[in-house]
Parts: sequence; structure tokens; C-alpha cells
Amino acid sequence: MFKRKAKEKKIKSPRFQTFRDAYSVTKTVKPWITLALIGIFLVTWIIGIGVGIALGHPVYFAFIFLPLALLMTLLFFTRQAGTAAYSSIEGQIGAGASVLMAIRKGWATTPAVAVARNQDMVHRSVGRAGIVLTGEGSNGVNQMLTEERKKTERFAPGVPITLVVVGDEKSQVPLRKLQKHLQKLPKKLTARQMREVRARLKAVGGLSIPIPKGPMPTRAPKMR
Repeated sequence: MFKRKAKEKKIKSPRFQTFRDAYSVTKTVKPWITLALIGIFLVTWIIGIGVGIALGHPVYFAFIFLPLALLMTLLFFTRQAGTAAYSSIEGQIGAGASVLMAIRKGWATTPAVAVARNQDMVHRSVGRAGIVLTGEGSNGVNQMLTEERKKTERFAPGVPITLVVVGDEKSQVPLRKLQKHLQKLPKKLTARQMREVRARLKAVGGLSIPIPKGPMPTRAPKMR
């Protein structure tokens, strides 16, 4: 019995740790988050109780609106935690790699396949859309992307290659939109072809760079 309880705690602890880390990062960037969460929960619940009073069933509606209040609070926190997570790593070395490697399904990213002295770098991601080379840094990263594209074409001839530059300028992709940008790319490879490309490029590898640590949002919780 004690072993079973200990096992359950181990299973739950990673989720609790992730939530605690996300809350810690969010509170650092947005100190008002605690009051906002309490406010959203109370306002939603009070509205439900008010509806119940008007209909003559305050206890029943209070019970019904309790999970709804929790859900609204969680959805708000998820969105705020996502923006805070991006803000906390924006401008750091390897921020783009951190975001790319947080994509859990469909993509495999090798960080820093090319790095310049001024810390410009290129990351390589492989998915059903083909190969995506993502550059982050100064304007010189465009030349790095071109050179890395030629190198990649030798190892994976005929595979579609997409170039992406992280930034807030025109034709660039903002850090917070990087995951969605990759996930929206049209699928051009079968699952088998994708695995073959990954195996072929695995030997090329990348460099060891410091990846910013912290919770990275991957998706919002589903409403049930």
C-alpha cells in the first residue's frame, strides 16, 4: 500500500513541478498574475452564484460554476504562462533552439548545426514538411543559412528545405510564433521518408550550446 502511494506521488510530481516552474517564471515576468488568477476565479464563480440566486438555486449553480471558474482560471494562466515563457528567454543565446526543441510531436531538432563567432547560429529541424533551417542572430545569419542549405542538400538531395529567420522584422518569424510556423508548413514527406532523412542527417550532428532552461509552452489544455 505504501509502495503504491509512493509510486503515485512520483507520477504526479513531474506535473506539479512543471506547473510550479511555469508559475514561478510567469510571476517573475508578470508580478500581478496571482491577483489576476484569484480575481478571474471569484468573478466567474460569483456570476454563477448570482444566476443561481436569480433562479432560486444558488447552491446548485455554485456547484456547477465551480469547475467552470477553475477552467477559466487555468485557460487564462496557460496563455499568460506562454507569453511569459517566451519573454523570459527572448534575446538569450539558443532561444530559438529552446522553442524548436519544445515541439513534442512531429519534429526533431538539432541545435546549432552552424555557429558564427558573433553567436549567430543555425538550427536544423526535420519533420513531415521536410527540413527547416532556422537562423537567429544578426543579418549575417542569412549567409549562414544559404551555406547550410547547400551542405544539407548534399546529405539529403531532393528533400524540401525551408529557411526561417527568427526576429521581429518583415519576412522574419517572431520567437513566440516559431512553433506554429513550423507546424503549419505543408506536409511533403511520408512518415517513412521523414525517418530516413532523420537517420541520414543524424551523423552530421550539431554543436553543444547552452539552451535556455524553463517551461516552454507546447499547447493549451483541451476543454473537456
